[in-house]
Amino acid sequence: MNKKVMELKTVEVWDGNMANAQAFRQADVDVVAAYPITPSTATVENYAMFHANGYIDGEVMMTESEHAAMSACVGAGAAGGRVATATSSQGLALMIEVLYQASGMRIPVVLCLVNRALAAPLNVNGDHSDLYLTRDSGWISLDAFNPQEAYDMTLMSFKISEHPAVRLPVISNQDGFMTSHTAQNVTPLPDEVACNFVGEYLQVNALLNFDKPVTHGVQTEQDWHFEHKAKQHAALMGSKKVILETFAQFKELTGREYKLVETYNMENADIAIVCLGTTYETAMVAIEELKAEGINAGVVAPRVFRPFPLEEMAEALQGVKAIACMDRSAPGGTVGTLFNEISGALINTPNRPLVSNLIYGLGGRDMTVSVLKNIYRTLDKEAKEGKLAGKIQRFVGVRGPELSFYDAQGVQK
Repeated sequence: MNKKVMELKTVEVWDGNMANAQAFRQADVDVVAAYPITPSTATVENYAMFHANGYIDGEVMMTESEHAAMSACVGAGAAGGRVATATSSQGLALMIEVLYQASGMRIPVVLCLVNRALAAPLNVNGDHSDLYLTRDSGWISLDAFNPQEAYDMTLMSFKISEHPAVRLPVISNQDGFMTSHTAQNVTPLPDEVACNFVGEYLQVNALLNFDKPVTHGVQTEQDWHFEHKAKQHAALMGSKKVILETFAQFKELTGREYKLVETYNMENADIAIVCLGTTYETAMVAIEELKAEGINAGVVAPRVFRPFPLEEMAEALQGVKAIACMDRSAPGGTVGTLFNEISGALINTPNRPLVSNLIYGLGGRDMTVSVLKNIYRTLDKEAKEGKLAGKIQRFVGVRGPELSFYDAQGVQK
């Protein structure tokens, strides 16, 4: 098939879904299998439009469920094709079984996960419930904070996933509606440059290569299961090197720099917020406005959620006295996931700052500059007094009586 050439401007106005779809198109994906769901529908819808208009050679498969969509991706990937899909929330929950199959079978799949709250109650807006649901699935997980980064992360996901030393599926996360439906300036690569950057697909153990017969989806009990999972984990942990190499190559190509852990104003910060997604950029605005009050604050965000950058996160937070770990997901009877990750990063370090857990923004509730400034003011007070201002876990922005949990020891050592 002779596909049409799409003329791109130097700067396009895309939302996060269009950024995903364009990255799929430029990567020359062989199969996109999906069951569209809000707010990721437009990723697949846009790609299907490119297909209908003759701009792509790949196949579009509309399946009967999200479980079937990921199953189709695993099958197409095992057969030797480059594959991708997109989903959100309940769709991710339905396909979660097959996420473990994809990673365990070492199938390079790219999943654009447009983060949305999990029911019940039913909610179509963004929080990080689905992002956290993937944390133990064996997938590499990257996080974008805006449409430009969604394009960049999705494009790089193919190169990372298919690297011979990795061969693991990758999730490219973005905030539902706040990124997926917000149109901003995006500077794309020309098609040929993007295609060359991703590279040709390297088949490994392809099911349809009859000259080298292989078996996929084997059963291993106590004799080999442990070794298989250990090897899989080693590949996931070792992917950090490939991720950094890919980031460096992308910077050389575009001038856009990405790190395992993104920081802002952390050089001499006394206090910090740790967050994911669009909150990072909102915090940057709050930080600048607080400088007039003499509050020296910073913000830290893991660009790579899996493998979790434990050492890099600890290094980024070594100079601070008080930290608020902000979890945009219902904690379900414990402290939030990000709080646990950060606590684990800091537990064996010389600096033992005060660490609190703020639950916020569930179901798409806004996190504003004003609220973040108040959070920073509380952190500043805690840092100066050497103790938490309340309990370890607090709900921010919820209506009704104040909700806070887990008693703090109170005094910083």
